Amino acid sequence: EAKNRVCILDKLSNPNAMADGKSSGIDLGKFKALFKDERKNLVFMARTAETAERYDDMCKFMRALVEWTDSKTEKVDLTVEERNLLSVAYKNVIGARRASWRTLNVDEHKDDELIKLYKKQVESELDGICKDVLDLLINILVKNSTEENESRVFYLKMTGDYYRYLAEFVTDQQYDQKAADMYSKALAIANKKLTPTHPIRLGLALNYSVCFYEILKDKQK
Repeated sequence: EAKNRVCILDKLSNPNAMADGKSSGIDLGKFKALFKDERKNLVFMARTAETAERYDDMCKFMRALVEWTDSKTEKVDLTVEERNLLSVAYKNVIGARRASWRTLNVDEHKDDELIKLYKKQVESELDGICKDVLDLLINILVKNSTEENESRVFYLKMTGDYYRYLAEFVTDQQYDQKAADMYSKALAIANKKLTPTHPIRLGLALNYSVCFYEILKDKQK
């Protein structure tokens, strides 16, 4: 049993750990003091953080960029590259914790009080990360992207993804239905505006299917 716990701890070790789902590394203000072109410099630092595999820092730079787009009198949308950087940043941060949660959420550990406590910590971090990115999506990106185009499909799909991640471990907040609703809205636009082979439309169809099969337990759709 002791060996099993050591093995689990090894799997859960993560150099990019963020307490309670929040980035605790860089002081963004010190970087901004050196910025000459805030948008370009934030993108540059996000790319640099990605190269250094410091995804918690990457999230912080991308959050600042999204907030910058919302600060303008005429709202500015993210470019394709910026959208992808946002997705990569949060996908890496959430992916490590989802893997940790799956490691802990196995039948052989379901009665172990230490593992239950550890799992709650991981779930707290997952909850914080998901709600962080959902705040950006719902209150800025989806809100400001009013045209039925590729960007709106991307943001709605991403919103559905993070509601789906929440639904994996929270069963009493209707996150499953919220995920399905976002995917449905994204698909309605994608069917009209994107070609059948468009990568975003294909990814959306796949993730929507996963939502039906794994979250909603509807294996017919």
